[in-house]
Amino acid sequence: MKFHIFSLVIVTLLVTVCADEEPEAARLLVAKQILNKYLVENMDIIVKYTVHNVGSAAALEVEITDNSFHPDNFAHVSGELNARIDRVPPNSNVSHTVVVRPRKSGYFNFTSAEVLYRRTEDAPRLQVAVSSAPGEGLIVSYRDYAKKFSSHVVDWAAFAVMTLPSLAIPFALWYSSKSKYEKLAKASKKH
Repeated sequence: MKFHIFSLVIVTLLVTVCADEEPEAARLLVAKQILNKYLVENMDIIVKYTVHNVGSAAALEVEITDNSFHPDNFAHVSGELNARIDRVPPNSNVSHTVVVRPRKSGYFNFTSAEVLYRRTEDAPRLQVAVSSAPGEGLIVSYRDYAKKFSSHVVDWAAFAVMTLPSLAIPFALWYSSKSKYEKLAKASKKH
């Protein structure tokens, strides 16, 4: 029994030592996030790409390419959909932000971005990675959004105009009645 435990400990140590001998190279994890709470037609959508280097070497010549925002469906406002980052140091992250504006309402599938990078300085070929995909989102029409979230100034003004007669007429009757009784009270006090 002791021999089995001793051999298990030795095998575990050997596996641990051998696993640490991985060559130094960059490993990127890429996240694509839609930062807006509401996706609205003709209003800006902020897309954030975060590149995490969890490897032991710097990632070089990192290129982020996102082809999911077609010009027929989205207007490009700011940022680059094809971004290039020269170097991402080990155990660090870099963020890149793009602002687009949807031209149409409806459901839209936000797909992942493609990332190319060099794992080491002398790597003969580029490593390919993909970002996380935010998935499908509903782009609401501006009219529906404004109906739900606007201040409704015109609606409140119309409400005030419509309620004014029902408040003004009783007030006018009360005021004229009060004025008559005050005149009578003054006249009776003088006698």
